[in-house]
Amino acid sequence: MKADASIERFRRVVTTAYGHLDERRREVNDLNVFPVADGDTGDNMALTLQAVIEALQSVDGRQVDEVGRQAIVDAVAHAALMGARGNSGVILSQIVSGAAQVLAERKGQLVDPELVRVALMKATATARQAIPNPAPGTMLTVLDEMTDAIGDHIPEMEKIRLDPGASDDEQDALLAELLEVAVDAGHAALERTPEQLPVLAEHGVVDAGGYGLLLLVAGILAGLRGQAVEVPHYDPPETTPSHHEDSRYRWCANFVVVGEAIDPQMFVPRLEELGDSVMVVGDRDAIRVHVHTNQREQAKALFADLGEITHEDHADMRRQIEARDRRLRVAPGRTGVIAVAAGAGMRTLLEGLGAYVVDGGPTLNPSPHELLRGIEDLGAPEVIVLPNSANVILAAQQAADLSDRRVVVVPSTSQQAALVALVEFDPELDAGENADRLNVALGEVRTGAVAPAAKPDPQGRFLRGDAVGFEGAEIVAWGGEGSTLSATIERIAAGAEIVTVLQGADARIPTDELPIDLPDGVELEVKRGGQPHYWWLIAAQ
Repeated sequence: MKADASIERFRRVVTTAYGHLDERRREVNDLNVFPVADGDTGDNMALTLQAVIEALQSVDGRQVDEVGRQAIVDAVAHAALMGARGNSGVILSQIVSGAAQVLAERKGQLVDPELVRVALMKATATARQAIPNPAPGTMLTVLDEMTDAIGDHIPEMEKIRLDPGASDDEQDALLAELLEVAVDAGHAALERTPEQLPVLAEHGVVDAGGYGLLLLVAGILAGLRGQAVEVPHYDPPETTPSHHEDSRYRWCANFVVVGEAIDPQMFVPRLEELGDSVMVVGDRDAIRVHVHTNQREQAKALFADLGEITHEDHADMRRQIEARDRRLRVAPGRTGVIAVAAGAGMRTLLEGLGAYVVDGGPTLNPSPHELLRGIEDLGAPEVIVLPNSANVILAAQQAADLSDRRVVVVPSTSQQAALVALVEFDPELDAGENADRLNVALGEVRTGAVAPAAKPDPQGRFLRGDAVGFEGAEIVAWGGEGSTLSATIERIAAGAEIVTVLQGADARIPTDELPIDLPDGVELEVKRGGQPHYWWLIAAQ
């Protein structure tokens, strides 16, 4: 940062770094297996840096001398602390804080290789204070090796200090030379992380936090050069991450405490009684608390008398792990497909056809937020949504409107029809082409169901609890379970080649014991759907 530089120039470099990380945020998330496979490392680092960018935007367009370097670095450090989430986000906030402290202390000195070296040393020391006994092969290991490489390279440089009149181009070129060394060292360090941390080797991945840090430094280098910097891609785990000892806790609890004369470290032992992955960082006026726990309210209660608790974020790690594992089982392609379902068997069947399943609950009625979260978890460039209930179509459309991806809602109104139609889905086609194929397939499926009557029929045809058969929404049979199923299938099977029957969770007679009589040439498929409420769901094609 030059004495006469605009804040916009600094912000542009930071924004480029954010862009490098954000572009691969999902990839970073997928790599995460340590300390718990919660799949949000990229999100947490991106949120931290996003807060820094917002702080810079508030003073953008002004000169550094006008605002004051101290005010700028204080704002950046405070924003990083307030925006930090999760282990990786808190560590990144401390890297920013340590570097900012050095920049504030060296008033009037241009940001040159020597200042970068000192700032990185302070950043490393500050981050390590947040984690007294860090495991080798993590984000801090990558940071250490970057810092060491820069320290080793500086004596070999022709110039390590800048004169007050140095141009922007001269400063950028000198810093770019130094950061190129850091990127090379960071990449080499990242490649070695599986040798240092057994859980990484077990799942065939590099450290997610280290990868995120490498992307950020490469992004800063790209911002200085004005051109992209290549960083290798890394595949997700070869095996589904198992629940390590850390995952016995459900919540990744994050919050800020604003008060006076706060001693951050005095609370660490008490938080460790409630969970692990404890980090308490900040200063005497504001601290960021992070803990994995099942007792998040008790964790907050420890600080109730100190001041205001704000910036709360409580991530459900079990949901994150489940969502990441489901998504990794879906074959990658241009287009992904979301299907709403109820029942363990139904989920398995839909996932077997390449769908990412959003649990609709017993009433098959997820909220727009739950559908949007599924779209984001899936991470495909384009997405098809199969609502599988007339009541879910509007919520699906609302989720599509909120997403920044191309999302097409195919108005399926039943799970059984969606299951049959999904054989036409092709992940290599775009969302529009897939929507056309699925709509045609849905139009060729006839559906039915058998369920217990919720109340007596006003026309006297059946009593509460009797079996009722439906073709679409029309009642076509009633009475005993076996006879109603057979009569319903007979109506639906006319002209069909295959009839699929999905047995529900509460069906009292195994389907393979029922006398189902099909016309010659019609094939019967019986599967366990496990759906609630409906004893059997039927599809004919």
